[in-house]
Amino acid sequence: MNKAFISTDQAPAAIGTYSQAVKVGTAVYLSGQIPLVPATMAVISEDFAEQTHQVFKNISAVCQEAGGSIQDLVKVNIYLTDLSNFATVNEVMSQYFKAPYPARAAIGVRALPKNVQVEIDGIMELPSTN
Repeated sequence: MNKAFISTDQAPAAIGTYSQAVKVGTAVYLSGQIPLVPATMAVISEDFAEQTHQVFKNISAVCQEAGGSIQDLVKVNIYLTDLSNFATVNEVMSQYFKAPYPARAAIGVRALPKNVQVEIDGIMELPSTN
């Protein structure tokens, strides 16, 4: 099995023992992204919508570095410290995806790294080169 480790400075650097993404064949497994601004590694703001936009920008950068786009995601997991923000997630997500949408789970959690309000990870299937 051939594994490629994906890394881009257009998304926050890994702050632990993980890779931004790992590509195996045409599947890419993206680590969770939180709303850090890549250049500063600081949380973008306390505003939930701004945090969610930054997470999707970070995910997009990793997808592009892996050879795809955010539209190639087939599954996303969304971790929220407050499930009442779910409607905002839907609104922001609709600005980054067009139908057909990826499979998705939304999970309420007690806390996230750096006390952010949202983290998203995913699985991407790269388009066939045939």
